[in-house]
Amino acid sequence: MITDFSQIDGEYLRDLLNQPQALEDTLQGLNQSQQLKDLAKRLNKGKFQKIVLTGMGSSFHALHPLSLELVAAGLTPVMVETSELVHYQNRLLDHKTLVVAVSQSGHSVEMVRLIEGNRRRAAVIALTNTSNSPLANSADATVLTHAGREFSVSCKTYVAALIALKWLGDVLTQRDLRLTRLQLMQVAPAVSDYLLGWQQHVSALAKRLAGIRHLFLVGRGPSLATVGTGALIVKESDHFHAEGMSSAAFRHGPLEMLGPGMFVLVFAGEEKTRDLNVRLLQDILEQDDRAELVGEIASTAAFQVPQLSPSLTPILEILPVQMTTLALAAQVGREPGRFELATKITTIE
Repeated sequence: MITDFSQIDGEYLRDLLNQPQALEDTLQGLNQSQQLKDLAKRLNKGKFQKIVLTGMGSSFHALHPLSLELVAAGLTPVMVETSELVHYQNRLLDHKTLVVAVSQSGHSVEMVRLIEGNRRRAAVIALTNTSNSPLANSADATVLTHAGREFSVSCKTYVAALIALKWLGDVLTQRDLRLTRLQLMQVAPAVSDYLLGWQQHVSALAKRLAGIRHLFLVGRGPSLATVGTGALIVKESDHFHAEGMSSAAFRHGPLEMLGPGMFVLVFAGEEKTRDLNVRLLQDILEQDDRAELVGEIASTAAFQVPQLSPSLTPILEILPVQMTTLALAAQVGREPGRFELATKITTIE
């Protein structure tokens, strides 16, 4: 049981605890500009043949729920990392393409290359936390998050991007934004309630995760945002090996790795595939391996998160992973989230 939390105290922890405020500020700042209205009208009149969703790191993973929302609305999204887009798939950038580009800084080298290479061929909607960035200044329409300055690992900027992307999806599919706002107002209080018990969560997880060497995060649908971002922030925060993938992909090979020192977080996700995820959890546990379910029906308090709409579930699902980063750091007595080799903004490709 951890009683001294001073070893994990730092700016990263303060960013984690500031996430409810970042969500509230972002929601309050969301507005539908005339430029955004015009692009949504053009999209729904069939002027765009495809929508390219692009970003890097957690900004890319955050696009999974939006992609699913657009598919459900009968549209044709294509998710591609920005580096791959500018170097290998730049033929996608034409006047019949609408690009949704997500970058917290708006300054990353891949986004600058995208701006330079696009030459305003494709229409661009920028989603960024930096209003005066090259991405925001060059876009046809901009959606701003209001997460404030962030120390290192993406946390409050990530959840703010998720709530803004949900709103953007409803703009693009021309849904009733009054209902959208009412739905989004539930998010910050739910995050705040979970974070009230952060010390108990970290203590419980430090004990539960003792002795592990490999961490897998698996899920389906919107939870692909969580498993991708979750594995990334564990590596960034703790220098600890973690992999994120779909639950189905885990059965296609990595299941063979089950053994001592391995821990699997299975994200329950939405109802349509929850039974499949629970069955995977049971199969792992039958091998006497360590695994836990993350979701409303989780048996461990630190992994219990309330269920909101599927597109918003990743905002809550990432919270237990963030607590995991604190627990892993506490085990080895290091400050989580302090970069030694990486930088907050990637400027070298």
